[in-house]
Amino acid sequence: MTDAAILAEVTARRQDLIGLAQDLIRIPTLNPPGQHYRTICDYLAARLMASGFAVQFVRAVGAPGDCEAYPRWNLIARIDSGRGGDCVHFNSHHDVVEVGHGWTRDPFGGALDGDRIYGRGACDMKGGLAASVIAAEAFLAACPDWRGSIEISATADEESGGYGGVAYLAEQGHFAHVTHVIIPEPLHKDRICLGHRGVWWAEIETHGRIAHGSMPFLGDSAIRHMGAVLAEIEQRLYPLLASKHTAMPVVPEGARQSTLNINSIHGGAAEPEAGSTGLPAPCVADRCRIVIDRRFLIEEDLCQVKQEITDVLERVRQQRPSFSYEIKDLFEVQPVMTDRDAPIVRSTAAAIERVLATAADYVVSPGTYDQKHIDRIGRLKNCIAYGPGLLHLAHQPDEWVGVQDMEDSAKVMALVLQDLLGPPASA
Repeated sequence: MTDAAILAEVTARRQDLIGLAQDLIRIPTLNPPGQHYRTICDYLAARLMASGFAVQFVRAVGAPGDCEAYPRWNLIARIDSGRGGDCVHFNSHHDVVEVGHGWTRDPFGGALDGDRIYGRGACDMKGGLAASVIAAEAFLAACPDWRGSIEISATADEESGGYGGVAYLAEQGHFAHVTHVIIPEPLHKDRICLGHRGVWWAEIETHGRIAHGSMPFLGDSAIRHMGAVLAEIEQRLYPLLASKHTAMPVVPEGARQSTLNINSIHGGAAEPEAGSTGLPAPCVADRCRIVIDRRFLIEEDLCQVKQEITDVLERVRQQRPSFSYEIKDLFEVQPVMTDRDAPIVRSTAAAIERVLATAADYVVSPGTYDQKHIDRIGRLKNCIAYGPGLLHLAHQPDEWVGVQDMEDSAKVMALVLQDLLGPPASA
């Protein structure tokens, strides 16, 4: 078996690759609320069973969002050589984010225009899912005497934390036997993503006292208190975060420092319902809430990250005698980073060089993805993200994935299978 034979098998499947990606895009697996999850799992099951895979449907019963109207369905497909060896697992999430505004094409049309396939999820990450399927099928066709096993999973809810998908599967032990994992997220075909920064989401609420808006001196505005919090964050915390830098190869460059985003803010009377023509009541706000999105580095400790916010709030308390607050944790993930010497990293880097005639670039994602669950719950460190597509196109209007990028990525994945599961050199 030679590289040329495997690469030729991928090339011969180019039209199949295009059609598969289009079919996947045309299934509108919107999250929220979690539409058509079983539909896409059924589609993939039929496809992979025809290639010799055994399939398993796993519903994440009790996971956030799982309900009878929107069950959280996952698919695991497995083929075993009957000969001992490693297990290589390709994991892709099948859910996509809301469409949003600004599209000039049908977001679920899967239109092919030149080298590009357009649609919500084309880049993030149905193009990568399609590439992994083609890679496995091409490898199996070119290498009948392979060893070990191959798994392909399509999982739910990555866009909302992955708790109805990879986290659930990891908790149920579905990664216990897996040796290597590739997650085909859109990091570009010459990049190996080793991991991601950490994240802490929290809700901060300031308290006040309601009063008539014409006599605000009789109340205590929670919005003014929050304004003081935001000023303290602006004046002291942002400069502190900008001074923290990481050795992690995070892209883009601006994400190599600690960051904080205010995701939302609300205070006072509830927003009027759509179509309402009435004015809100004149009241002093007795509550104001913000949601913060703190991304932190592998060199930072989460307890210290949280303490920095507490320090901000305590400084404000010293300045404002009537000030009080609450902090509510919403979501936290530790940073992860696979070692460059890990087997899956070495094999993928070698395959990139053979396919693209260039050295692999090693990066870390600014945001999290499902590697966090494979690492922390599944206890599997030998995991990377590698796949076709440009990360900045994810969640954008007119999202697209390049056909040549998918084909090249499929070739890389197929050569990884050859390296890890191919017959011994003496065979």
